[in-house]
Amino acid sequence: MAELQPRKPSFSSRLAHALRPKKSTNRLRKKSAVDPSIKEITPPPTPNAYGKRLQHGAIYRPTNQDNTDEQTGERRDDTDLLHGLAHHESDDSLDEVVNLTRADLEAWRPPGEPIIASLPSALWELIASYLSLSDVASLAFSSKVLAVRLGPGPWMALEQPENLNERNNFLHRLDQHLPAHLLCFDCGTYHLRTQLGQEKLRPTLVFNPLYNCPSVAKAGYVPPRIRLTPGNTLPYTFVQLVFRAIKHSPNHGIALASLCRRWKDPDSEWTHQTRYYIYKGHLLMRVVSQSFAAPKLPPSGERHLLYSREDYTPYFSCCAHWRDGELMNICKCALAHIPEHRQGITQQLKQGPQIQMALRNVNPIVTLCSFCRPMRRCPDCPTEYLVELKLAEDKLDPVVKFKQVITVTRWSDLGDGSSPYTSEWSSVKGEGEYHSFNMMGKRAISGIFEAQSGVTMPGQRLLSLNPKNVKQGEEGHDWY
Repeated sequence: MAELQPRKPSFSSRLAHALRPKKSTNRLRKKSAVDPSIKEITPPPTPNAYGKRLQHGAIYRPTNQDNTDEQTGERRDDTDLLHGLAHHESDDSLDEVVNLTRADLEAWRPPGEPIIASLPSALWELIASYLSLSDVASLAFSSKVLAVRLGPGPWMALEQPENLNERNNFLHRLDQHLPAHLLCFDCGTYHLRTQLGQEKLRPTLVFNPLYNCPSVAKAGYVPPRIRLTPGNTLPYTFVQLVFRAIKHSPNHGIALASLCRRWKDPDSEWTHQTRYYIYKGHLLMRVVSQSFAAPKLPPSGERHLLYSREDYTPYFSCCAHWRDGELMNICKCALAHIPEHRQGITQQLKQGPQIQMALRNVNPIVTLCSFCRPMRRCPDCPTEYLVELKLAEDKLDPVVKFKQVITVTRWSDLGDGSSPYTSEWSSVKGEGEYHSFNMMGKRAISGIFEAQSGVTMPGQRLLSLNPKNVKQGEEGHDWY
């Protein structure tokens, strides 16, 4: 009998077999004899000593676990921590004492009149004998007791004409209490400001009084001022107002920027620009004067360019010692270095049959010689000069657009503004003695001034304006 063939499973049975759940891998094990009341404690995972490493460029963000105290389990509040470091009007703080003004300290100080009154008058007179007249007047002005002890002698001495300087020194100490007045050093008194807060620097020919002074009516009276250029000066009263505004308040004077000016001379092509800067209590001034200059000028043309025909003083700004030294010779030497204008062959043939090939390609960059290139310092006042040749555009000339410009830059130290009799102010006017190389040393005024605007000047030799120390004034012939 033939063997029976196995029956093939149907499609439905095969599908049911495929979808049948798999056997579980959990095996039945015999439970161990362990007390069910004791729970198994899983040890905490050992933290990584170095923390979780961050990928390159990732930002660390603190988690709740980072802000949790390991000892107490409390969450740390960073905001509360910052507020705890704040200042809450503690008694041991010295902020209130540091911010006190001198008037507040005087109010806290106990009265000292009984102690002053306990000393005899002879002792105060002995102390006053070692002081200057202005200091004695200030001592008597400080309290009523001292005014009685010292008597009216200091005030009567200040009224004498020979003690005008001491009187000005005493009155200068009252500037803080008189914002609407200005001290007149010629009269030795305070005058009421007629243009309170509206003072503006004007040309010399414009009548511009800042107060009504009776000395103006006197014959030959000249107010203290410094010459800038022909027709323009810097009166001392404006310097006084600038320092008052810096030391006390804006109501006492004017801003420093109000002194800066830019103008053109009406009788020539010279243009001028002034700028000022305060450095360590001193007023520094810079005046830049420039004018177009033609090449190959004859001596008469150089004089016509450099000198004013009104009083034969230079068009540019200079101190009172400009005749004694090499200032004008330096300017004339710089003019001699100006090359001729560029001319093509066609332009040269219109002037004549000769052709100069050097005029076809003229180098516009001019290099000065060893005589006129270095910076110069006046030995008799704190003033420095620098003469340069620059290429500039002449918008009024349709033929030659670019020309050489002679530029004369002057830097001066005008003093601390305490009085018009300081050594710096008087020496710039030519009335006092001043040894600039001994007083100023190696640091140049130009370097100090230009450094305040971030400008670094190239290395320059600083030579004396008057190396031979010859002082002839108008009697000499080199200045002309």
